[in-house]
Amino acid sequence: MSFTVAIVGRPNVGKSTLFNRLTRRRLALVDDMPGLTRDRREGRGRLGDLSFTVFDTAGFEDASDDSLEARMRRQSETAARNADVSLLLVDGREGVTQVDREFARVLRRLGARVIVVANKAEGHAAAAGVGEAHGLGFGEAVAISAEHGEGLSDLYAALAPLAPKEAFGDAAAEEPDIKLLPPEQRPVRLAIVGRPNVGKSTLVNRLLGEERMLTGPEPGITRDAVETEWTWKGRPVRLVDTAGLRKRARIEDRLERMSASDTLRVVRECQVAALVVDATQMLEKQDLQIARLVIEEGRALVIAVNKWDLVDDPQAALRKLRDRLEISLPQVGGIRFATVSALHGRKLDELMKAVFAAFDVWNAELPTSKLNRWLEGVTQAHPPPVVEGRRPRMRFCRQTTTRPPTIALFGNKLVALPDDYLRYLENSLRETFELPGTPIRFVLRQTENPYVDGKPKAKGGAGRRRRQTGAMR
Repeated sequence: MSFTVAIVGRPNVGKSTLFNRLTRRRLALVDDMPGLTRDRREGRGRLGDLSFTVFDTAGFEDASDDSLEARMRRQSETAARNADVSLLLVDGREGVTQVDREFARVLRRLGARVIVVANKAEGHAAAAGVGEAHGLGFGEAVAISAEHGEGLSDLYAALAPLAPKEAFGDAAAEEPDIKLLPPEQRPVRLAIVGRPNVGKSTLVNRLLGEERMLTGPEPGITRDAVETEWTWKGRPVRLVDTAGLRKRARIEDRLERMSASDTLRVVRECQVAALVVDATQMLEKQDLQIARLVIEEGRALVIAVNKWDLVDDPQAALRKLRDRLEISLPQVGGIRFATVSALHGRKLDELMKAVFAAFDVWNAELPTSKLNRWLEGVTQAHPPPVVEGRRPRMRFCRQTTTRPPTIALFGNKLVALPDDYLRYLENSLRETFELPGTPIRFVLRQTENPYVDGKPKAKGGAGRRRRQTGAMR
């Protein structure tokens, strides 16, 4: 979209709440604690027939050194400088503060077009604060309540004269259903996950080619998932940076619990997860726990071995990586990985090639005829074990869904098949159809005699059981 709007202001004035209101999605974490938002967040906003790209920003801090607050301020200034319009939010109940006045001076120095928005203006208590906002020198303030959705028509009236004609139109016509697009035009949802301080945000910045995410030596800078539209060699990608996941027992802070919950949501909604690990601390226990989480959710997984430039013996490090994958994640053989340096931007193309290769396998469609020939051969080579004096019989199979590949097995007494035999089937299926590194699900459907007790029974399976690689569900 050609029309861009940045939401700026000091901490805790409701910027993220307004961002969620304009995008009509709960993309940003919201809490009473000041300074929750740290990165620039991008979304598709809409007011009536007016469409625009909207940016949420960190709260303005009066700092100019290399501190975290100063880096957050520079991110906010960048958003205001590049946007067509900046919405300067002030707290209508609290009134205009000295920090608001300082930020107004900064915006004037940047040459930004500014609309002052007095948020939290529900009720009569905010009338004085709305009047004070007029004194910032950007004209009459727009009084709204982002939490309750009040005053948005006035905000539309203030934005509309500044928007180009292309920004007006039917939302349905401008945003077609992704499912209706050809496969090559659908964005791949790629989540960047991992422990804190392994270089996730640095990797995202290098992929995007700009300093979009806040980075630094402090662990846990990223607090909530930040989604960005991107294109790699003509392929659309929806890239999501996430907060680092620590061991659950160590998560005590309420905001950290919110961040962890947001990261888990992203894992459930993504298509491919790139697990960033520190090459100097190759695949620690928490790395493996995150990998298992991705696999259990049925997502495609690749591993980005970051800080590879710090490795003294690359061959020994590669052997250690392969051994850890084989021993600790045997349920998903052939996980793709790429050795990268996010700081220096090395081998990022190899990582993206691994991402799209994993995505293609995750979408694999297996012909029913070939599946049944495989089933016949694999059961003849190694028949199922006898259960209660009878051997389970697998009559036929077919693929029911992709993403990940899901195979329905039909037969008798299948619910009694032991897990080790199902793992045997998984390994054989993975090898025969070349499905490296992707979860595989089996759905067991036990067929019954339709004339038990002399009465015909309806067609269909009974005693269903589903098994996914690495987890029972």
